[in-house]
Formats: sequence, C-alpha cells, structure tokens
Amino acid sequence: MKEKRPNQQLPKFRQLLRLKRNFFLLLLPISFLLLQFAKRSSYFTENVLVKFFYHPWSLFLSTITGIFPFSLAEIIIIVGPLLLAILLIRFLIHSIKAKEDRYIVVGKGILNIFCGVSIVLTLYILGCGINYYRYPFSYYSGLTILESSEDELYELCVSLALRANELRNSIPSVDESGVYDSTMSKKELMLETKRAYQQISKDYPILSGRYPAAKPIFFSRVMSRMELTGIFIPFTMEANVNVDIPDYSIASTVCHELAHLRGFMREDEANYIAYLVCTSSDNVELKYSGVMQALIVTGNELYDKNKERYREVRKLYNEGVYADLADNSAYWSEFENTAISNTVTMMNDTYLKANSQEDGVQSYGRMVDLLLAEYRENNK
Repeated sequence: MKEKRPNQQLPKFRQLLRLKRNFFLLLLPISFLLLQFAKRSSYFTENVLVKFFYHPWSLFLSTITGIFPFSLAEIIIIVGPLLLAILLIRFLIHSIKAKEDRYIVVGKGILNIFCGVSIVLTLYILGCGINYYRYPFSYYSGLTILESSEDELYELCVSLALRANELRNSIPSVDESGVYDSTMSKKELMLETKRAYQQISKDYPILSGRYPAAKPIFFSRVMSRMELTGIFIPFTMEANVNVDIPDYSIASTVCHELAHLRGFMREDEANYIAYLVCTSSDNVELKYSGVMQALIVTGNELYDKNKERYREVRKLYNEGVYADLADNSAYWSEFENTAISNTVTMMNDTYLKANSQEDGVQSYGRMVDLLLAEYRENNK
C-alpha cells in the first residue's frame, strides 16, 4: 500500500495543476517585474504604466465605486474579517468531512489562498505602488527645487500667516468659542473640492480627469484614534476622509486624498497639490484650508530651525487663526501617544519607507521645498 500511494496521488496533483485559477498565480511575478522596471525608469512608469494602465483602470473603478455615497472600503474593512473567518471555518469543516478527496480539498484551499494573495498584491502594485516612481509633480509644475536659507523660510511663514489672517477675516461662520465652523455640509464640501480640481486642471492638465467625490468615513472618530485624517484605498479607488477633524482641515485633506487618486502618491507632493488646488478655488473656505495646511507645515519646519523666529511669526496670527489652531491642538491631544496611534504611525512609517520615501512619515513635511520654490518664483 505504501508503494502505491504516490502513484494514486499523482493524478490528483495533476488535477490541481490543471485548474484554471492557477493563471492568477502568474499575475504576481508579472506585476513585480513591472514594479522593478518602474523603479528603474520614471519615463517607463509615466508614459506606459500610468498612461495606459493606471489612468484607465482608476477611472473605470472609481466611476463604479463612486456610484455609492458611502465608502465601500470601510465596509470591506469591517465585514472582510468576518467573511474570511466564515470561509476558514467552512474550509475546515469541508476538509474534515472529506475522505478520499481530502488531498484535493486541502490543495484547492491552499491554492485559493495563494491566488487571493496574488490578486491583492497585483492590484496594489498596479493601482498604487508604481505611482511612487513616476515623474515628480515639480516636473509638471515647472518649479525648481533649490536649497533654501532660513531667511527664505521665515519670509514664507510670514507671507502665509498674513494670507491666513486675511482669509480668516472673510470666514462668515464661527461657533460660540470663535472657532471656524464651515457653512457647507459635508456633501457640499466634497462637491466643491471636485470643482476646485476642475478649475486647477486648466493650468495643470496632469490633474485633469473625472473625479468622484471623496467618501466621508462613518467611523471617523476611530480614524482619529489612529491619528489618520484620510486614506486612499487602491482596491476600490476611493479617497476616504475623516470628517470628525476640525472643519478648517477637512478640505485640504480631501484634496490630498484626491491627489493620490490622480496618481501622485508621494506625501509631500499630495500635500502641495492639496494646497495648490485649495488656494486656486474661488471658495474662501477652501482657500483658508489650503493656506492653513501650508502655514502649519512651514511653521513646524521653522520651529525646528529657529524657535525664536517661529515665535515672531506666531505673534502675527489674528484671533481667529489662534482659535482654530488651539482647537486643533486640543482635538488631537486626546489621541496622541496611545498604543493605537503609535502602532499605526509605526506601520505608516514602515509603509512609506518601503515605497522609497526615505523620510517615512517626515515626508509629509517635505512640501516646504515646493512651497519655497513657488514663493521664490512669485517674488522674482
């Protein structure tokens, strides 16, 4: 009997090899090969992968998922683990009940796992990963990134502070504590950001295209506990936004996530694009959101360089800007340095470094280089 067993199992092994689903296993090595080409040639990434795959695929999928006013990704994250648990239990029960075909049942189960992993990783690589290696946004903006002096950084902060003051004085709505309170509903805000992208695309055709509205997250408070303001999900092509955060920061967050949807995955560039889109809008609330985002990032950079000059800039803030920043600090202080937030920050840092953003989460602050380049260009 022991001598015949291999011969009895061989046909079953061949039966597994003949399953059509095995072709899904080929997707992973092909996508990894394309990723290696992407890492070595931004030209290939931009003119082949992004142009002929990412743009058509993202347009198609985002159009489908955009039909739904809620986040499909949020539902998948909540329901997904339950479905996987049910499938696992079903597989174990089926394996136990199987007798003569147990080898085939277990083999198909393992094969299904590998096929699923192959599909998921392929969708990630082609729907997101390759975009880390495309041309930088500075290639399309025409901005020249140079090493800047502390004086230039200080002047930029002063300029942004004065712009923030002016815009804040134009904000028509505040709450009883004097904090900015948006006059738009979340739905109106999402539509306004879409219009802002349509407006900016006249000057930056690379940002043109059909944009679905960003998706407000139902469990936004949970995102805050993870210190996340938004997240782009390449598997559903949805820009998901935490709408529990202070009102002034929601618009710039929406535009940041939509920049990812348009294929600009580097965090520093997405931040700058968000600023650019917001400040190009005719809506004063979007303008204020964009300028405040830039003011905070550049202010943090100046604080690291020269705390005294940072304090000088802070003295320029009017009461409204002060109130909004104080409200923002109070909001996030509740979620800082918790086990959940620290774990998510560490995972995010690892993810960014794995995608060639060597600064990790610090890359969120590198938009300062682009802001300085723009400031320098406007003040020639």
